[in-house]
Amino acid sequence: MFQLQLTGAIYACLPSLPAGPTDSSPWWQDMALLCHKGVPLSTGCARVPPPPVLVSSPPVPPQPPTIEGYKRPEIKAGETLKLTCISLSGNPLATLQWLKNGNVVSTSWETEDASGASRSLLTLSIKPEDNGAQLHCEAMNQVSPLPLLASVTLRVVFLPTEVSILGSSSTPENKQISLSCSTTPSNPPVQLRWWLGWRELTTTEVTVTEAAHGGTVTVSNLTHMARREENGLPLTCEAFNEVVLFTRSTSLPLSVQYPPQKVWIEAPPPDSRFRAGTKVRLTCFASGGNPAPRLVWIKDTKSLKEGTQVASGKIVSKELILTTSPSDNLAIYRCNASNGGKSPALTAQTRLHVQFPPIDVKITTTAKEVRRGQTLTLTCVTGSSNPFATLAWFKDAEKLKGVDLGQKPAEFGGLSTSGKVTLVVSSSDNGLRVTCQAYSSILAEAVNTFYKLNILYPPEFSSKQPAVAQGVEHGAVELPLHVSASPPELSCSWSFRGEVLKPEGSPRHHLRAGGSLAIWNLSRADMGQYRARCQNPEGRNETHIHLDVHYAPSIRSLGDPVYVNLGATAELVCIADANPTPAGMFQWTWLGAEERSLEELELEPEASGAVGRLRIQGARQAQAGLYECRVDNGLPPPARGSARLIVRFKPEIEKGMGLGKVAMPGDGSSPATLQCRAQGVPSVKFSWEKNGAALHPDNPRYTERTWHEGAWHSSTLTIANVSAMHDYATFTCRASNALGTDKLDIQLLSTSPPDPPTGLKVVSITHNSATLEWIPGFDGGLPQRFRIRYRWPGAPGALYMDVFPAQTSTFTLTGLSPAIPYSIGVSAHNTLGESTQGPSITITTAELPLEEPPVVEPEAPQTEAPSWPPALTGGLSALGALLLLSNAALLTCLLRQRQTRAGVREEAKERRKPSAGNDYSSGEAVNPAAWQTLLDSYSERSGSSGGSSMGTWPGYVPSREYRPRLPPHPERAEGETDASTTGPFAIPDSGFPARWLGPSGPHEYEDMMEPGVYEELGALHLQAVAPLSPGALPCQDDVGTYPWRGWSLAGSEEPLRIYDQVADTPPPGADEGLPFELRGELV
Repeated sequence: MFQLQLTGAIYACLPSLPAGPTDSSPWWQDMALLCHKGVPLSTGCARVPPPPVLVSSPPVPPQPPTIEGYKRPEIKAGETLKLTCISLSGNPLATLQWLKNGNVVSTSWETEDASGASRSLLTLSIKPEDNGAQLHCEAMNQVSPLPLLASVTLRVVFLPTEVSILGSSSTPENKQISLSCSTTPSNPPVQLRWWLGWRELTTTEVTVTEAAHGGTVTVSNLTHMARREENGLPLTCEAFNEVVLFTRSTSLPLSVQYPPQKVWIEAPPPDSRFRAGTKVRLTCFASGGNPAPRLVWIKDTKSLKEGTQVASGKIVSKELILTTSPSDNLAIYRCNASNGGKSPALTAQTRLHVQFPPIDVKITTTAKEVRRGQTLTLTCVTGSSNPFATLAWFKDAEKLKGVDLGQKPAEFGGLSTSGKVTLVVSSSDNGLRVTCQAYSSILAEAVNTFYKLNILYPPEFSSKQPAVAQGVEHGAVELPLHVSASPPELSCSWSFRGEVLKPEGSPRHHLRAGGSLAIWNLSRADMGQYRARCQNPEGRNETHIHLDVHYAPSIRSLGDPVYVNLGATAELVCIADANPTPAGMFQWTWLGAEERSLEELELEPEASGAVGRLRIQGARQAQAGLYECRVDNGLPPPARGSARLIVRFKPEIEKGMGLGKVAMPGDGSSPATLQCRAQGVPSVKFSWEKNGAALHPDNPRYTERTWHEGAWHSSTLTIANVSAMHDYATFTCRASNALGTDKLDIQLLSTSPPDPPTGLKVVSITHNSATLEWIPGFDGGLPQRFRIRYRWPGAPGALYMDVFPAQTSTFTLTGLSPAIPYSIGVSAHNTLGESTQGPSITITTAELPLEEPPVVEPEAPQTEAPSWPPALTGGLSALGALLLLSNAALLTCLLRQRQTRAGVREEAKERRKPSAGNDYSSGEAVNPAAWQTLLDSYSERSGSSGGSSMGTWPGYVPSREYRPRLPPHPERAEGETDASTTGPFAIPDSGFPARWLGPSGPHEYEDMMEPGVYEELGALHLQAVAPLSPGALPCQDDVGTYPWRGWSLAGSEEPLRIYDQVADTPPPGADEGLPFELRGELV
């Protein structure tokens, strides 16, 4: 190493080895210094820090190197060898490198300045080819004249990596087998030996030869006689070296070939019979043999590939699953077992018995063409069957009688059956199938085949061919053609009324497939007979079809008008044009103002074809009018026409209640109009008479006017300034026409009270109401009102109800009790008075509906006490005091009544049942003074209030909605006490205490006919001013009050009957504090 100091730094220059030394000169001679001024430091130059003291040492060569790490004389292949080369001293220290067999294998080393040594480590993986290799370690520096060496020769032990056997280990029995066993090179050499199973074989020849890298190869040849019992034993070649404790072997099985020993078949018993299609299992077994025998199934002479061979130990098997067929019958199934040797195959066999139906059935005939009426013979032959089959013949579902031709042997060990049938064919047989059925009775199975008949015949029309076709006018129709022929190719033509129709190019006639004729836009002219003619090569035929065209109706003739005398017979005739003309095509309707059916008019409709009649027998006026004839045959639109029936009859003047009287004041200040209406055909003419004398048409006081409205002819006679002296007379209206005359007498009278209503009847009844209807009488020339009177058994008197609206003649009476009989009447009144009472009727209300709760015993009244004005209360108290003074017996009762007034009013409010009242029935006598008071009071109030009598007429209800709840006005003896309002003799739901009604049975108001009692009380009645209220009823005792029918008290005296005084005119607003249902006054 050379050192150079530049600018305070020291550079050490090391020699750089050349790329490779040459053999001609040592490598150190080629070294060059790579460090010089101006060249950057390279890898070969390293900057070293300057020593503290620059010392200069002389170069010294190193000591010879030494190799450490190779201690054993031998090393095994595959191991790793680590060697260290060390060179001491030297200045500079030595460089080291390793060479193997003269080739450099490592040039790395390291130096240790402290110890002054160089070291180099070499690691080798030992391989067999390293046996005998020389390793050199060389050390040198600049001053060494020659490299210093240290050497090691490797001795490698390597064993054979593989032992192989050459040759075949398979041989027939009792034959020699030759095999060769060899190893791969090894060091040291190995020995070989043979084993058969656990027995060593010695019939061998061994040779050892040298191999590469100092190894050897060992070969051993074996010759051995193979025996059957040695089959399958392992044949092993073993390589071993006892010195190095090495052993390695290879084996292969010894295969000694020999034939199988036995073969057999598992099959059903030989006498088994199988039906075709049955699965049968056959299994073949074979034992022994090497290699394992191959089993082959053979059917007769044909090998079968079915089945899979299975080995189990020294036994092999192969199963064959058959689906039996006719070809299996008596077939031999054989199983061969062989393993490819020269020995013949072992075999076993079995035979099957299979039953099967005919394999096929064929029908043959010798006829080429068959026409209707000819004879056809068919022959049927079956294929093989086991057992043989019997034949049967069928034509569609018809069984035919055939001839059996017997059996003959056929394939697969079966029999073939033959038979024939002969039949005479017709056109209807064309296309039918003749079936031959081969039937096996043992198998219960049949095989069929058929022969389709092809019968030649000319066109024939089916029985379904219609003779009539129907169409609708302006629509389309198809004339069907059901024709058949063989051959089926035919041509058809149509003709109508002798003219052949040509559908080609016709807008209305079209020929359809099959020969049918379509006609479009039908008209009535198309109706008629059509002829269809068809032909084919076998002949021709024709048929006829009648086309019936339907069209909507129209009316050709309808007589209008039709005259008939009253009671005579007439007919309305309606003649129609229609097709079809079904029954019920004609419908007659009355077109009057009211809807009325023919049954109500008693008319008889008749129809015959296209003519409809409406027969009128015993013509009546009600049958006159306009009638409509409607013709509907199901095709729209229906036809309509009308005709008027005029019934001629003599005049009939309208007559009835009130039409024969006219009332008018006779003071000469007012005109009177008399009206007369009549019906009659022909027209009616009127004339007027007075007291039988015709009126002069020029008299200015009489004006006549005549007009016609609907069926009524009217005439009015107006009398100017009616005078009682001159005009109160009987005027006669006469109506006349060509058939007769009728007259009506009309009395012109002065105004008066109205006449009583008539015809009272019940329209409907419920459990609490009744609807009434009546005929008003003459009103006396003034507006009249109606009043209803009603009472029930046991009631002390009758109740009254004004009808509202006033002029109506129908009214519903409400507030009645269920299942109670009522006597009801109606009267009329106007400002001049009231009519007499009309006839009464008796009704019974219906039972209480089931859904309503049952009627219970009445509870105590809960009516609240009304609020009275103070002034009115004082006046009533004064009047009450006067009444008590005049009748001491009533004083105590009034005091008690004042205490219980609130309870009685509450009862009257909650109870909805009608109360009893005085019943002024027809024929009963009423106190004249009281009656006159009632009439005067009503007349005054009617005049002052514009006809309204609400709340002023004693004992009646003033409007329809008013439901009276007032108790009756009973009689009571002086000093009578107020008993309980309930008791054993109370009438349920009557609203009255039992003490008012007596012990039992209905109350009979028999003393109404005795005027004496009322005459004595008349003054008291007229002077009374106390108002009647629900709580102001007189008291009475339970004993001796009324004489009851069939019941009396011994020793009792007849008491004086006293009624509360009724105010003639109550003070204004007296009813305002009462509930609505409690307002009014009681008679």
